[in-house]
Amino acid sequence: MEVVDPATEQPVATVAATTVEQTDAAIARSATAFEKWRKVSPADRARLLRRFAAEVDAHIEELAGLEVRNAGHTIGNARWEAGNVRDVLDYYAGAPERLTGRQIPVPGGLDVTFHEPLGVVGVIVPWNFPMPIAGWGFAPALAAGNTVVLKPAELTPLTAIRLGELARDAGLPEDVLTVLPGRGEVVGERFVTHPGVRKVCFTGSTGVGKRIMAGCAARVKRVTLELGGKSANVVFADADLERAAATAPYAAFDNAGQDCCARSRLLVQRPVLDRFLALLEPAVRDFRVADPALESAEMGPLISAAQRARVDSYVADAESAFTGSCPAGNGFWFPPTVLLARSPDDRHWREEIFGPVISVLPFDDEAEAVALANDTEYGLSGSIWTRDVGRAIRMARAIDSGNLSVNSHSSVRYWTPFGGMKQSGLGRELGPDALHAFTDVKNVFIATDE
Repeated sequence: MEVVDPATEQPVATVAATTVEQTDAAIARSATAFEKWRKVSPADRARLLRRFAAEVDAHIEELAGLEVRNAGHTIGNARWEAGNVRDVLDYYAGAPERLTGRQIPVPGGLDVTFHEPLGVVGVIVPWNFPMPIAGWGFAPALAAGNTVVLKPAELTPLTAIRLGELARDAGLPEDVLTVLPGRGEVVGERFVTHPGVRKVCFTGSTGVGKRIMAGCAARVKRVTLELGGKSANVVFADADLERAAATAPYAAFDNAGQDCCARSRLLVQRPVLDRFLALLEPAVRDFRVADPALESAEMGPLISAAQRARVDSYVADAESAFTGSCPAGNGFWFPPTVLLARSPDDRHWREEIFGPVISVLPFDDEAEAVALANDTEYGLSGSIWTRDVGRAIRMARAIDSGNLSVNSHSSVRYWTPFGGMKQSGLGRELGPDALHAFTDVKNVFIATDE
């Protein structure tokens, strides 16, 4: 598989694609390693995860530079993403010793529960955030005593491969974390069909997620799905309009809009629509789209020519309010763009574009804002801007979304639960309870009556 730098369109590496036979062999080795890994004491498992985190920390700059070429991420974002892997490992390193069961009063004896690791966990990672999403899967899975086989996206395998090497350098036993670059229809499909894989964690498109869910259901296999999004950024007339307008580009254009959490549907209360757009225009025009290796870059290119063509197909027949700028020449560049929706039926309003495009639609009152925000098959994230605390709570309870922020453009943190509603996903990652998603609860009754 050829890896192409999205900023230059030049090849940077060639990676061998894992075959079905190699996948089966890796799963078998991972299953063998599980029998030893599950018996490692919680303190020793925690110590190894901290050593893994330390190795990642020592290679932040290397990983960040690799991600710039691997995925076209800005160097600032790539540093944060590598640091997120470190932080997630550190966070879950504290979990093994706290994975305790319960004692339940029952007549005639004693009832206790244990959290037992599942076995081999298959983690399928998308191309938009190769490092963090890998860490969100393997860190809690390893902390709970599972072994992991991880498939990075075909377009962006380089940082996952390097993280696998750092895991071994940190002292993780052989085959506890195995990175298998390859095609989704080969490696990913085998994670679903192989009886030795006890759970699949998938992040990607809703269409592929549905197929994975069906395959896992046929085998009664556990699955976590983090899928698409078309999230709303709801701005009320009483909000701090200057701050909301200044942050709206970051809410929608981060990673060139290739983010399931992108707040790409901008709902603005009608009395302040013109004022808000006047504030938003300079923020969009000044958004720095540049060579992602530059420290000043705020946005890099799209991942591929195919993705650029897809994004352009939404913009070509829509009414544009204003656009930013982007480099000319080689690279899969696309300018930050703001479109005006004529109605909630507009294609660019309804469908996930996965590019640096904001769609704007006015609303009149809370009820209409809720109706418009919820008028989508997705429910992953969103933001609410208002100075009215009561309204903020009402809106947060009424909008069908797994992650919301009030007066902020960010709602994803590794110490809080993350996941979607409706067709945005199934299950929850991150947060203090994530280890429970990687264990089975075993109930044991011990009779004490003679």
